[in-house]
Amino acid sequence: MTDHHGAPTESAPLDRPLEGILVLDFSQFLAGPVAAMRLADLGARVIKIERPGTGDIGRTLAFAGREFDGDTVSFHAMNRNKESITADLKVADDLAYVKELVERADVIIQNFRPGVMERIGLDFESVRAINPGIVYASATGYGEEGPWKDRPGQDLLAQSMSGIPWLNGSKTDGPVPVGLSIADHLMSCHIAQGVTALLVRKFRTGKGGLVQTSLLEAMLDLQFELLSTKLNDDSITVQRHGEHSAHAFLAAPYGTYPTTDGYIAMAMNPLPKLGDLLGIAELSAMLDPQLAWDRQEYVEEVLAAHFATGTTQQWLDILDAGDVWCAPVLTLDELLASGGFEAIRMTQPVSRGGNDLLTTRSPIRVDGQILTSTKAAPTLGEDNDSVRAEFPSRAAAAAGAAPASAAGTAPAATATASATATQEASA
Repeated sequence: MTDHHGAPTESAPLDRPLEGILVLDFSQFLAGPVAAMRLADLGARVIKIERPGTGDIGRTLAFAGREFDGDTVSFHAMNRNKESITADLKVADDLAYVKELVERADVIIQNFRPGVMERIGLDFESVRAINPGIVYASATGYGEEGPWKDRPGQDLLAQSMSGIPWLNGSKTDGPVPVGLSIADHLMSCHIAQGVTALLVRKFRTGKGGLVQTSLLEAMLDLQFELLSTKLNDDSITVQRHGEHSAHAFLAAPYGTYPTTDGYIAMAMNPLPKLGDLLGIAELSAMLDPQLAWDRQEYVEEVLAAHFATGTTQQWLDILDAGDVWCAPVLTLDELLASGGFEAIRMTQPVSRGGNDLLTTRSPIRVDGQILTSTKAAPTLGEDNDSVRAEFPSRAAAAAGAAPASAAGTAPAATATASATATQEASA
């Protein structure tokens, strides 16, 4: 079925492009789990491998302190549509079983610090010896060599070491980090992109491979314009401007300005055109584009004083009619109440424990269809028995029956082992 534009309707069956792909997700926190979730959204089957007793540390690291059905809401947002089994990789039987799963897998995702998977025997070279066609994704904080390789791979720390906080705010501010886990989020995109690219090569040639990236590389890639300019012109320095400026390297009027009931954002716009539309003679007279740079803070102050005399909608009505690049600066509540948010249908309900949780969906549409899933993040070890029944160990198969889940009944790791594992985890 198609709609009147010829696009498939959401009632038509959706052929998700990664159907049939088996992913083992050894990662925790944010970047690795979100990368695996992106693959799950595209149809892959993702089995999360977690330590007994504690599981992914993200289960207890609560965003805004909020929980749902025993796990943090943020954990649900990062791990929907997955299965979970528990395995203590320091216990020989558990590790042996996981290696048997590795033989059957198409993809492995891990984000431990450099050296951890080598000590366990699940690094790329060891895994490739077990499964030559494996696609192996390794995510770190700062790469696998160099003086920073052992530093904690955490979003704020990676932002800070990349210089990003000095690009935000005004010249009177200290460093201003991005208020979301942008390094983790972007790295998850790069992991998923690398995995899908290697899967294409695998289907084309039969060859698996290793994809590697890091929080630092994600942050450096984000700055491709700045770094490319600086690398070719050493005179370039970061010089933030006045309180209304939104970019250290773009001229006025680029920024945000207060109105009587909120804020309005202005992108790149010719100053004379703004002056004519708003009735500001000083701007109408600025015919030389260089003045937008030379008198940047003066222009911003003039605009701020003018916008402060009317409502946001009043100015939007004038500027939209003149095809000026502008937008309201919405609060979180205003965004959620807006028609634009409703129209893009970015939410979906997932269910666990008889209750529904509203979360986001994949931002990708395939064949005109939105990708959604009703399966919430799994409870710790939820799929121990079903996975072991489907993929019995060789020992169990030789005995003629799959045993009860050893991993599911294993005692929780000791406090020392748990603390060590926490410190070993990265990104």
